[in-house]
Amino acid sequence: MRNRSVVSGLLIIIVLVVVVWILTRHQGSPANQAVSTPTPTVSMTPAPSNLVLGVQTKTAGCQVNGALQDKECTPGATIPGVTAAQVCVSGYAKSVRNVSNQVKSEVYKEYGIVSHTSGQYEVDHLISLELGGSNDISNLWPEAANPVPGFHQKDVVENYLHNQVCQGKLSLEEAQKEISTDWLAVFNSMPEASTQSDTSENP
Repeated sequence: MRNRSVVSGLLIIIVLVVVVWILTRHQGSPANQAVSTPTPTVSMTPAPSNLVLGVQTKTAGCQVNGALQDKECTPGATIPGVTAAQVCVSGYAKSVRNVSNQVKSEVYKEYGIVSHTSGQYEVDHLISLELGGSNDISNLWPEAANPVPGFHQKDVVENYLHNQVCQGKLSLEEAQKEISTDWLAVFNSMPEASTQSDTSENP
């Protein structure tokens, strides 16, 4: 009888051990574990060559809107990673300028301009290079000198915003947004706008 009791006791212990083992294994399975959200990490992968602010939804039949570009054809683009410190270095814009004659011809073609005289238009960077703008065609458009305000006056806006950024009065991102959304509104808000509006000279 004693041997039978010992065997029974051992069987009970074995059964308990097996049950505990099964329960422990079940609770530790992926299906019963709480789903943990990984902590976001900052990617150090370089950004694409051109950061598109808007998708170019048209590449033909583009129309200027007064002194403004066709936003479907020229949404604007920036060079990613460029900082205010970089654009504020003298000579920065010249160092990154790279628009071929072929690209300029494509810009005129998009806007349906088949011929023009010298100084009538300027293939302009919507977001200027001095504000971190890109040479991509989505950031280019043929801006007329006349009627005023034209590309001469936009040059004044570009210099004004550049100075605001370099003096720490405006972030580079805000300057890019302002000039790509409505550079004319910036021009009209500038103290010297009235005198610049009287200028209609060609380069």
